[in-house]
Amino acid sequence: MEPIEGLGALALVPASTAIVLAFLTRNTLFALAVACLAGVLVAGLGLAGFPKLLVTALGNEGFSWVMLLEFFIGMLIAFFQRTGAIENFSAFISRQAMTRRRVQLMTWLMGTFVYFSDYFSPLFVGSTMRKLSDQYRISREKLAYICDSTSAPVSILVPITGWAVFVAGLTIGMGPIATADEAMAVFVASVPYNLYAWMAVLLVAALALGVFPDWGPMAKAERRAQDSGQVLRPGSQPMLAEELTGLEPYEGIKTSLFWNFFFPVLVVIGFALTAVALVGSAKPMEAFLLAVVVSAVIMRLQGFPLEEITRTAVTGVKGIMPAVIILALAYALNSLSEAMQTAEVILAMTEGWLSPALLPALAFLLTGAVAFSTGTSWGTYAIMIPLALPLALGFSGETLGPLVYATLAAVAGGGVFGDHCSPLSDTSILASTGAASDHMDHVKTQLPYAFAVAGLSLGAYLLLGLTL
Repeated sequence: MEPIEGLGALALVPASTAIVLAFLTRNTLFALAVACLAGVLVAGLGLAGFPKLLVTALGNEGFSWVMLLEFFIGMLIAFFQRTGAIENFSAFISRQAMTRRRVQLMTWLMGTFVYFSDYFSPLFVGSTMRKLSDQYRISREKLAYICDSTSAPVSILVPITGWAVFVAGLTIGMGPIATADEAMAVFVASVPYNLYAWMAVLLVAALALGVFPDWGPMAKAERRAQDSGQVLRPGSQPMLAEELTGLEPYEGIKTSLFWNFFFPVLVVIGFALTAVALVGSAKPMEAFLLAVVVSAVIMRLQGFPLEEITRTAVTGVKGIMPAVIILALAYALNSLSEAMQTAEVILAMTEGWLSPALLPALAFLLTGAVAFSTGTSWGTYAIMIPLALPLALGFSGETLGPLVYATLAAVAGGGVFGDHCSPLSDTSILASTGAASDHMDHVKTQLPYAFAVAGLSLGAYLLLGLTL
């Protein structure tokens, strides 16, 4: 959309409406739709602006890529369920003397291992571990939290992910950072300072191991699951459609845990890592397309009728549609917020607060606020890094040092923090989808953990800023 000037504080209306309604109604789809409608009216575009917004926001390569990725993931999950692969995997794991604690720890380990794509990780881990976590009476909210907190937080810490490449790329040309190699070196140097991401990942492990007890809404959800076996809140609306959650294994054909589960997963991981090595990008959409094709060929060789393979693939697409629809509206809202310059308004309200000692802490807070309001980490990075990093370089005499690294890390972690708190976040939506959890139940139960980690990170950045 074309930029819309002069709205001032009215630019906050769409994002604020979405967030407030999402928490009040627990209906993310309704909240996003109303927010988009309110936004086009405030912007003076009238009712006709709503379909125009959807066409503009969704008719682009970025959303098409995300939609196709989700479709292919949905197909692969459907193949896993129709071949009995997930049941076989759950049975295999169950034979290993599992407990609730061990299942949670395994989910955490799986999430940290599948680090190359924050889109793939929550969907794969949630779908794979859902049956097992249900068996051990782990709430869907807890499963979604583990998936969410081992996706983006891990992706922003590993230098070979798309997150790292994107963040590093935004720093090129700033001060002494002249090349891509120098930019990546700065990113790597900032990783130890990314306090939110480190603590978010470690908190999941601590909760899984029982080092800390669950608290807040999560404790209530876990008590419900353990006492009654209700892994979902009564009246909740799981993000994954019944087409996938209720898909039963096909009878009469012998399948293989290796060929129907592990091999397609290895295809995805192998393709992604090879792509990173060759072209610098994991190419997750292409990786999943290849895995879908390979799985379909294996199923046909095992004796599955062609019609059944096709029907299962279509079922997978149907099952993933609730997430795709919500992502579509989130993309539309993000596009509208960008046109209304919502992020710039937030920054203008706070620009007078900056000082060298407060820079890392304020960079963390502002980035979190913008990511929370817009639902996008990457979009926030594109705004905040060009603002925060030159300030850090200016305070440091245009030389690289701890203040520069800490500021970059604070922005990187702040984006993940806002992402974790916002019901508009694509990765949080995908975590709810993978776990088949009610999205707002996931957001509400994750909030106390995200705020606890953010509070510790903010305090540490304040102390760090005073010593740099």
